[in-house]
Amino acid sequence: MMSQAILPHGKTQAITILQAPSNVIRRIKTVDKDGYFALQLAFPSAKAKKAQSKEFRFPEGEYKVGESIAIDIFQVGDKVDVTGISKGKGFAGTIKRHHFKSGPGGHGHDHHRAPGSIGPMGIARVLKGKRMAGRLGATQITVKNLEVVALDKDSNLIAVSGALPGANKQLVIIKQHGSRD
Repeated sequence: MMSQAILPHGKTQAITILQAPSNVIRRIKTVDKDGYFALQLAFPSAKAKKAQSKEFRFPEGEYKVGESIAIDIFQVGDKVDVTGISKGKGFAGTIKRHHFKSGPGGHGHDHHRAPGSIGPMGIARVLKGKRMAGRLGATQITVKNLEVVALDKDSNLIAVSGALPGANKQLVIIKQHGSRD
């Protein structure tokens, strides 16, 4: 949920308030057995009506299966990266999807929103990666270097500066800034 916070010097800052329930360690991957150290965390999902799981790399330490990891790992002022799925916008043309300019609006022109040429005459195909009309949004996006503005450990709420990708009540992943996974 987007809101705003009033900073000590009187300015306002856009923030996003997230509910971050505790995640339970489902499995521990070790260097000896798996070649790297990671924790498989289970988190509740409102849509699936059961817990989903995802693997994250953590610094090696004393962890036990069934132990909870909560927002206690964050402090106010920490920098975090937030990953989510952006809102899907359906099929979109080149002007909306890639910010192309439109053609002239009048004086006999009939290609107002058409993309124009799509390649040279010598190559008898469309090259891969050509920016054309297609599905817009619904892709994974990571917003980096956001600041943790506030924590409410009793209610499992965390407030980060700025906007996040995706719709309301959608699952996002919060990681320490600069962590590998």
